[in-house]
Parts: sequence; structure tokens; C-alpha cells
Amino acid sequence: MEIIYRPYIDPEFEFLIERIYPPWVCIDNDSYKDCTLVKVDSANKNGILLEMVQVLTDLDLVISKSYISSDGGWFMDVFHVTDQLGNKITDESLILYIQQALCASRGGISKEARLAGRNVTPGLKDLALEMTSKDRPGLVSEISAVLVELGCNITTAVAWTHGTRAASIFYVEDGLEGGPITDPIRLAHVQEQLENVVKAHHEEGEKRSVRLTTPAGGHTHKERRLHQLMYADEDYESCRGCDGSGSSAHKKGCDRTHVNIESCKEKGYWIVNVRSRDRPKLLFDTVCALTDLQYVVFHAVVASRGTLADQEYFVRHQDGYTSNTESQRHKLTLCLVAAIERRISQQGLRLDLCAKNRMGLLSDITRVFRENGLSMSRIEIGTRGERAVGSIYVTDASGDEVNPNAVELVTKEIGESIIAVHKSHKWAPQPSSSRASNKIHNRRIEEEEEDRPRFSLGSLVWSHLERLSSSFGAIKS
Repeated sequence: MEIIYRPYIDPEFEFLIERIYPPWVCIDNDSYKDCTLVKVDSANKNGILLEMVQVLTDLDLVISKSYISSDGGWFMDVFHVTDQLGNKITDESLILYIQQALCASRGGISKEARLAGRNVTPGLKDLALEMTSKDRPGLVSEISAVLVELGCNITTAVAWTHGTRAASIFYVEDGLEGGPITDPIRLAHVQEQLENVVKAHHEEGEKRSVRLTTPAGGHTHKERRLHQLMYADEDYESCRGCDGSGSSAHKKGCDRTHVNIESCKEKGYWIVNVRSRDRPKLLFDTVCALTDLQYVVFHAVVASRGTLADQEYFVRHQDGYTSNTESQRHKLTLCLVAAIERRISQQGLRLDLCAKNRMGLLSDITRVFRENGLSMSRIEIGTRGERAVGSIYVTDASGDEVNPNAVELVTKEIGESIIAVHKSHKWAPQPSSSRASNKIHNRRIEEEEEDRPRFSLGSLVWSHLERLSSSFGAIKS
């Protein structure tokens, strides 16, 4: 084992650098006709890449390309972004929000800009229920019903399933008086009842976890926390990603994630190449895995090619040690595959929810799903003002495609004004305006060229950085 890079930066010095050189953000709508460039130039700090990506993905923006460099004490990044319809970002309030959110250390976000933020977040004082368990139909329905019986109102619910495992986070408040639940005796009773529900369907010794916690200010982003819960549950052990496979497998219709890790001994990097199906929040999920596994990204290039996405990262471990053991490579490979596939595992048909928020709403909706033989593979529900909004992805009890008749019965029973069926099963940008036909034509050309020999993405990063921003220059590692 060799020490390649082990810097020490005094925390007070790091804050001083941020005050002297605050982040510089440029929103460029002139360089490209089909996307907006978000350029960030800032003093480097641990976790800054994840923070930047998190801001953009929380706004439901699509990142089609990104060029990243953070070797040394400076961070430079260029994101190519559009909205979900493939349009450039032109809303002035949204642009202001992005600029202020990416420069959060410089000061707060103005009221005008905050109105543009679309992310539905829990209250900082809400009680958080974190749970991992064996996946089974009706689990969320039973949990939400127990919470209602115990006088708890669910303000936010997020849940993922991956393989045979499930992880969920519920943010709850006192359903009778409102506000946080602080009585320790009541909290202990809530925990006990929830543990009984989870335990009832687990054999002795099977992994499960039920935890109640009160989030403090600056609590972990809920989707990142789901990644952490599933990693702690070791869901990655069941992954079967393709290690080092070429692009031909994808050409033949392979939907699996391909990861290849090589060693760059001259610079002390691991070069991590990832190829997978393109989808929203792909970059966020990948960077989450690298950050939580304590890998520092020094250079990276991310680009989508037709329906596929290529990601190349030059990384070192945070403690400065590098090791080429096969076990470490294998674990990193499986963890990246798991992080990418968790969000889309058994995704199912999407049903959109929009209703006046009330105590027991989620319990009533999930009960109808269970009674009609539907299983939920993914949940994203929160409150915005007085309304509950979000999406629920459903399959049948076996994890297969749902019966249209069952969906029709469910929407009628719940109310068509509350639950709307989202027709598209798989994400695909829907270009609007006269650019649509050109985008489709270009995408077909890209798909046909997928198997042609390509240069390494990393070899192009410097020229792109220099071309996209005159203030960005190449940094020698």
C-alpha cells in the first residue's frame, strides 16, 4: 500500500479561502442552441461536486454532459442542462435560484429565488423513520396504517426497492397537535409497534432495521440517505454488473450497468468508467456512491450518447491511500452498479398524486393498492403548502407489468382528480418546438455510432473546459 496523496487543510483556512474567493456561477444560454451551460468556478472543498449536482437534480433538470476538474485547491465544472422537455433554462427566477443555491456559502437564498425551487422537503423538526427490510407487498400500507393509529401524520415518504430489499424514509409530525413528537415514552411506543410490523414477516436472523431520529438543521438529503441505508443493508452484494464489458453488449439490448476500473500509476488515480442506460439523476446517484465510499473525484467527464450514458472519473480515496487489491475494485464496482440501478429497480407504472393533504392520506391510498393486488416499487411523496404531491410506481404482486383494468379500478376508487396515470414507463426526453425532428435524427445517428472506436472521455476534458469558459484553464495534476 502506497501513500499518494494525503493533504491536510485546516478548517479555519478552508472557510477563509471561501470568503476570499466565493463561488462564481455563470448561466450561459448563448454558447449552445439546445442546452444551457451552468459554469461553476470555486475554491475546492470536500463534497462540493455532490452539492452542485444535488442542486440541479432537485430542480428536475437533465444533465446531458459535464466536465469536471478539482485537482489542487480549485474546483471547476461545466454542466450542460435542459428541463425535462429538452428546453433551455430561460426562467429568470429559476436562473437566479440556481446561482444563489450554488453559492449558498456566500449568503442565503432570496425570497424571489426560493419561489422557483421545486424540491419538496420535510420540515427540519419532523421525526424521521428510517427502515430497511425484506421487500414484500403491502409493507408500506401496513407501516402507514400503524402510524395513523398512533396519531402520526406523514409529511414526506420516500421508498426504493432493489432486488429483494427495501429501504424507506417517512417524515412524521404529531397528527393531533402538529409539530414534532417529543415525548420519549410515546416515541418508544411508536418504535416498538413499527418493529413488530417489520419483524412479523422476517425469519430469525434476517436483516432488518427500524430507526426513529429527529433531524437537525442540515440533515442529509433524503435520496442520498436512501443510498446510505441500502448500502448499510448490503444490497450491493446481490448485484451482477458487467465488469469491463464493451459497448457491444448494449448494442444488443443489454440494460445492465457496465463498470471498468483501471489504475493510473503515474498520477495515483483509479480510472472508473461507467456505461449505463441514460436517465434523470444518473450523475447524482453515481456521485453519491463515490462520495459515501470516500472517493474524491479529481477529474471527470460525463456524456449521454443516444439512450446510453458514459461516465469517466479519475478518483483517489479520501485518506490518500491507493490500493490495487481485487477485493476493493470488486466492491467499488458492485456499489456503483447498485447505486445506478436502485432508482429504476422494478420501476413499474408511474401514478402521479396531487391532493389536499390530510392525516391518513397515504394510508388510504396504499390500502387501495394492496386490496387490488398492486405492489409499490418506488414512492416519492411530499407536501407543498396544503397539498400532497408526488409519484408512486406500481407493479403487480410479482413485480411484473400491471393490469390496465386494475389500474383503472384503483384510479376510480381513489379519485381520478387525486391519482393520474403517467403513460410513459421509461424516461425519454420529449423535445418541443421545431428542434424535435433534428434532435431525434441526431440521436439516431449517435446510436448508430455507439460501436465505433472512441477516444477516452478523459482525454477531451481539457479542451472542453478551455473552450467553454475563457476563465477556465488547464490545471496540471
